[in-house]
Order: sequence, then C-alpha cells, then structure tokens
Amino acid sequence: MRYGAVKEKYRVEKPIRLLIVAPSLNILGGQAVQAKFLYEHLREEPRFEVSFVAHNPRLPGPFRLLQKIKYVRTIVTSLLYCINLLREVPKHDVLHVFSASYFSFLLAPTPAIFVARFFKKKVILNYRSGEAEDHLRSWPRTAVPIIRLADQLIVPSRYLVEVFRKFGLHAHAIANMIDHDRFKFRERLPVRPVFLSNRNLYPLYNVACIVKAFARIQQKFPDAKLTIAGNGSQRPALEALVRDLKLRNVDFRGHVRPEKMSELYDEADIFLNSSNIDNMPGSILDSFAAGMPVVTTSAGGITCIVEHERTGLLVPRNDHEAMASCAIRLLESPEFAAKIARNAHEECQDYRWSAVRDSWLSAYERLAGRGAGDSVPAGAAPDSNSLQGVEEG
Repeated sequence: MRYGAVKEKYRVEKPIRLLIVAPSLNILGGQAVQAKFLYEHLREEPRFEVSFVAHNPRLPGPFRLLQKIKYVRTIVTSLLYCINLLREVPKHDVLHVFSASYFSFLLAPTPAIFVARFFKKKVILNYRSGEAEDHLRSWPRTAVPIIRLADQLIVPSRYLVEVFRKFGLHAHAIANMIDHDRFKFRERLPVRPVFLSNRNLYPLYNVACIVKAFARIQQKFPDAKLTIAGNGSQRPALEALVRDLKLRNVDFRGHVRPEKMSELYDEADIFLNSSNIDNMPGSILDSFAAGMPVVTTSAGGITCIVEHERTGLLVPRNDHEAMASCAIRLLESPEFAAKIARNAHEECQDYRWSAVRDSWLSAYERLAGRGAGDSVPAGAAPDSNSLQGVEEG
C-alpha cells in the first residue's frame, strides 16, 4: 500500500511532456515569433518538459540543396517533418500545434493531428490565421472535420472565436504575447513624419495602400520617410509603384530578424498597417510597446486590440486617402498622438507572459489529466469545465 502511494505521488508530480509543433524562425512571421516566445517561457516552468518540432525542418548537410528546388522542396521537407513527428510524438503527453490556413493547414498541423491521434496523445490546435472564415467555407470537407479531431481549439482573439462559432466549432481565446522588455518605450514629441510598415509583402496585407497613402503625405511633408520591412511576392510591384509615384525616402529593408526589430521600431514615429485580412498582428502590439502611434485598417480581429481614437486610429480597408488623413492628423496634433500612444502602451500589460501564463498552463494540465475537469473538444459546446482564465468571445 505504501509503495502504491509513493508510485501515485511520483506519477502526479512527474513533469508534463509538451511538444510544440510550429514554424521555425527560418521562416520569419508571427507564428514563428509566438512559438519562440512560448517555448522560451515554458522551459522555465518546472512542471513541464518542453520540446519543439519545426513545420519546416532543414535537411542535413548537402541534402539541403534539395530544399532549393521547387516542388522537391515541399516533398522532402514534408517527409522529414513527418519522420520527426513519428519519432517525437510518442514521447510526449500534449501537443501544441500552430496552424495557418489553406495548403499550410494540410501540410503542417494536419499530419501532427493525425500522428497524435494514432498514438493517443492530446492535441491543442492553436489556429492563428485571419483567413479562417474563407478557409473553413472554401475547404469544408477537410478543414472542419480535421479541426474536430483536436482536443482543444485555441485562437488569439475574440474575432476568431466568433468565426469558428459560425461553423459549429468551439474555440477559446488566449491573446498573443509581446516581448515587452525587448522594446524601448519612447514618447514621440514632436511627432516626425517617419513611418514604418512591418508586414510581409503579400496581397492580403495590401502594403500598396500604405505606399499610396505615403504619396499623399509626402505632398504635404516633403521630407517624410517610409521604411517597409518584410518580404514577399509583392515586392517588385511595390518597388515599381514607388518609382511610378516618384516617391523619395522609401527604404525596403526586407526580412528583419526578431533581435533587430526593436531598433527598427525605435527609428520611426508612426506605424502604418493596411491589411485587408487580419487577426491579431504582433506588429501592432510591438508598436504599442515601443510607444509608436498606430494608423491601421479595421480588418478582422484588429478591432479587438485597437480602439479608435483611444489606442490608435482605424480606417476602412483599402482607403489610402483615409490612412493619409489620419497620419497627417497625428503629425499636426502631437499631443493627441502622444496620448493614444500612452494609452496603447498601457494595454501592453494584457499581452505579457504573466497575463497569459495561467491560461496556457491550465490548458496543458487539463489535457494531461492534471487539472480539474475534462477538456472541451474543438467541436463541442462550452460547459462548466471550460478553461478557467481564458478570454472568450
């Protein structure tokens, strides 16, 4: 009897083995950054043993040349990813799987969910894409049934909670994190006409709208500057647009490593975001931390983090005239700009690790059988056993 009690105590106190499955920083983007923050913080938790499997593993040595060949790259990367899952999943209790939309959903989270189900492991699907509604509507035979296989569906915003509710899927919201200590708060007084865009250059982020708005701004402020960070398929077209509009002082920086990002934010005085589809962009939260006033479209979940005229200025999608007018307003009303920047900086408390820690730990512990009550499957209705401390829409 005494041996059984000791054995039971050891079983309860044994660390939860958690596997994070997400993009590595070889692909710069919001998912990779959030996964990195989470991994680093969870490694400091004594109740957990944390490992990582990358969606985009790199082949060893000379085999890496295969990842430079179109189509071959996808095949060999997916094969190595699945091998890594088969090796690592059996060793863990809970998988935290990051997810985007469309083909990325099929290539990355789907194999992880299937492998976890095969080995009878618990899965959190952490769906993070602002394209969720179109994905679920366009791919109903794959997206919804696969999501239902997850034990828990967690999203970064109330906006996505409501999107999934439309398709009969129950999601919980846990906000994105920011590395607050990495950014130096600087009050912009006076506000200079120095602007920053920090989104990858793809159609859904509509950086062309920012370029057109900047053309209007530069008519009034000839010395205005615009830094465009990020890379993507739209870069040649955007560079051509800058030339066609005869703009000056536009600097395409390409990809910027996370450790250099604080310097980029400190250089600028106003952040511009013109996405047509979005969820909870970390670049806006980073602007809050740096003390930079924000002008942004109201796409998707952005309204969950930006309140018009209190923590930023919201404009309609694809309206460069409105974006230019709001930017000029900040330049001409520096006290107002400083006020909304201060308000936004105060909001950063909601996005620290300390603010979301208990929600994540509770989710893992419940799935591992360490918390009170059972988990709520992704397709189930909420009940009294829903995650405690998790913001719901």
